[in-house]
Amino acid sequence: MKYLFLLLGLSLATGCSMRDIVTMDTATQQEFDLNDNDNDGVIMARERCLETVIGADIDNYGCATVSKINERQELHILFENDSADINPRFYQQIEQIAQLMKLYPSTNVTIEGHCSKTGSYEHNLQLSQARAQNVTQILADTFAINASRLNAIGYSYDRPIDESDSEEANEANRRVIAEVTGDDSKTDMKWHIYTVDQ
Repeated sequence: MKYLFLLLGLSLATGCSMRDIVTMDTATQQEFDLNDNDNDGVIMARERCLETVIGADIDNYGCATVSKINERQELHILFENDSADINPRFYQQIEQIAQLMKLYPSTNVTIEGHCSKTGSYEHNLQLSQARAQNVTQILADTFAINASRLNAIGYSYDRPIDESDSEEANEANRRVIAEVTGDDSKTDMKWHIYTVDQ
């Protein structure tokens, strides 16, 4: 009986000494890194894209979402009745289009010319084309955008934004619109409370 207790004690002592000792592995520690080193709101344990642009709209892995360039913008250029002349005070708006095109060199722009419903359709077709071409000419001559990236098209009074016959409607319908498109992509930015003012 005494030998049985001794044998039992030895087996218990041997079993305890054979247990694995668990240590903290540094690799495992990195897998659970809760820091956010690039301040994009995604912890390092999940991060796949370091150095995200501040303010970018990101996915669950910290990678910025991107979209192809497709910007459509009305240029607030006021044309006199029956005129395609562009006052230099409006060049700043055209320059913004040029800056976007320089930032994304694979883009092209289509400038649309529009007219009010005064005069014949054919005359307004020529006038709207001249308005669009004058904008593309400024993009090429003043802001050094290659002419191969520019397209001008006139729509006469086919696409009014105000159907009434008031002077205000006629003034609003005498306009140009720039549509910049291309294979380039841009980083989408998060919406914040100041977005509408930018």
